[in-house]
Amino acid sequence: MTTTPTTTTGRVLLVGGGPGDPGLLTIAGRDALAVADVVVTDRLAPLAAIVEHAPQAEVVHVGKIPRGDFTPQERINELLVEHALAGRTVVRLKGGDGYLFGRGGEEWQACAAAGVAVEVVPGVSSAFAVPALAGIPVTHRGLSQGVVVVSGHVAPEDPRSEVDWAALATSRLTIVVLMGVATLGSIARALVAAGMPADTPAACVADGASPQQRSVRAPLSGIAAAADEGDFAPPAITVIGDVVAALDPVAPAGP
Repeated sequence: MTTTPTTTTGRVLLVGGGPGDPGLLTIAGRDALAVADVVVTDRLAPLAAIVEHAPQAEVVHVGKIPRGDFTPQERINELLVEHALAGRTVVRLKGGDGYLFGRGGEEWQACAAAGVAVEVVPGVSSAFAVPALAGIPVTHRGLSQGVVVVSGHVAPEDPRSEVDWAALATSRLTIVVLMGVATLGSIARALVAAGMPADTPAACVADGASPQQRSVRAPLSGIAAAADEGDFAPPAITVIGDVVAALDPVAPAGP
């Protein structure tokens, strides 16, 4: 847990809620909820944990729906600061880990700039937990010596893309793609065009760490079509690399 000093009486706790199953919330996260006056929560946070561990708290929903309704990040920052300056203990509850594509750093900056005490409670990242629950180790001796986690929100051909897909194609690293359902076809084509074998094992896992978890496996060249045929929608994670075929796919643990 990391903190920054302040002169106010309120505080903000940036809590990673884990990949979805309330049982995967950390003990520190549970303890933070227990002392919360206000919980500002995302759509993918473990909402059942709020009911169980923070019945005393006011709950403010600020979840973002892909290509749908959302609360601007600037307004979320303002809410955290406003409640803390009013003397309240505020838990900002996110899915996964708030510092991995969760804008936790931006919220820390906003609180620090306002003189608000802010503490960070790391969470179990869905980037690693969800593949594990689907029977996929993101590294495996003899198959992958590393893993890279990237956002698929911006397609490879989009000028705004900052991911070097060509470098990843020949890196032999496991690639975990978050927020990439809509761009999965473009990602697969970019990787194959840059030299990754079209038959590289790939998997897409939707609704990870929940009773609705489901997954599909296919060669890289066909993973987008397989996900589309299965009506896969966010939240979903894609894993690309030989590790997808490392374990027996008929006997994974998890929901």
